[in-house]
Amino acid sequence: MIGAGWAGCAAAVAATRAGHAVTLFEAAAEPGGRARNVSLPDGLQLDNGQHILIGAYSACLQLMQELGVNLHDALLRLPLDLRTPDGAGLAMPSPAGHPQIDVLRAVVNAGGWNWRERFSLLRTAARWQWQGFKAPDSASVLDACRGLHPRILQDLVTPLCVSAFNSLPENTSGAVFLRVMQDALLAERGGSDVLIARTPLGDLLPRPATRWLRDQGASVHCGLRVRYLTRTGDGNWHLDCAADDDTLPLPQFHQVILAAPAREAARLTSGISPSWSAMAQSLQHMPIATTYAWCENAAENLPPMQALRDTPERPAQFVFCHKDRLRPTPAGRTARLLAFVTSCCDLERETLEQAIRLQAQEQLGLKNLDIIATLIDRRATFVCSPALQRPPASVAPGLHACGDYVEGPYPATLEGAVRSGLAAAAALATSAP
Repeated sequence: MIGAGWAGCAAAVAATRAGHAVTLFEAAAEPGGRARNVSLPDGLQLDNGQHILIGAYSACLQLMQELGVNLHDALLRLPLDLRTPDGAGLAMPSPAGHPQIDVLRAVVNAGGWNWRERFSLLRTAARWQWQGFKAPDSASVLDACRGLHPRILQDLVTPLCVSAFNSLPENTSGAVFLRVMQDALLAERGGSDVLIARTPLGDLLPRPATRWLRDQGASVHCGLRVRYLTRTGDGNWHLDCAADDDTLPLPQFHQVILAAPAREAARLTSGISPSWSAMAQSLQHMPIATTYAWCENAAENLPPMQALRDTPERPAQFVFCHKDRLRPTPAGRTARLLAFVTSCCDLERETLEQAIRLQAQEQLGLKNLDIIATLIDRRATFVCSPALQRPPASVAPGLHACGDYVEGPYPATLEGAVRSGLAAAAALATSAP
């Protein structure tokens, strides 16, 4: 197993449960991939970027429970609320009945929309349902949303698209968007609920998974990069690992699951399957920036997740208020940890932080932000564009791939990564050489 992100951890756990002898290699010192723990010099533990889960992430939630995570204690569950500070936008009610009824209630009660705007959303949603929430592969989100009032595009579709896909509607697959909308809003009660981690994300799945694997006798090697992957004449696989001790024997395996990021997976497979490697290499990626700050005058009524009005000059789309992450100030007050999320971010760190300060003051009335870190993931997500050809899960006989970018029904989400990992582990049983 190469890679201990959420996909690799899921694959390793499932393969171990299926009776396979598992060895897991991770180049970084910390498991978790793009949703891992980061330690600041003062010892503060943060996520490498602010992430959320939603109630429809059934594979993630089930795996966490199986690893002993108490979901009630670990996750704060809230109805989806996309209202900006001026009150405009849609907020889902607490689940009380059929999901369709909850969505209808949310549309009727949405703030800042007139009845013409609401009707355009209801009419378009009815068309989506009549079409089975399907769209041509070549359709963008804008194509799928034809007929929607521009205000609905601005207040609902764009925030959903940016938060779920990290891309703008015109650059995003309409077919995948509708699938996500159906699963999140209509498939089950509470499917659209936002789940915010009360602890760093690494403590939700990657760390429990690696502890569980070691307890089951699996070998877990963090801080050990696989430099080369080669096929031997007898059909096995050799892994050349970057280790301080060059006298270590080359590990040999019957089957390999490649759970590395797309660019690293492309490098490792360039001499094995050039076509697969080229497909992985060709994926376009978009950055996400998370700006963490202490704020002692954070309003008591600031919700755990607050949508913001973003512009090129005020770029953050959301701010998260971690009310259980507190720090005393020299004046005897209490500062709360805030996380401002800027998707599709192309600003330099200093420019971004200055813009965040102004946006916090203008839209939230928050002054004197003590910014402690801005973490920018330049390759946070692949662009799930219309008609995108994603690498398949099978690379070569005995070599499988998993990750949120591998061919599948979802965009670059934690749920997509976990489901991909589970599918890769299931494939081991049917494709042994």
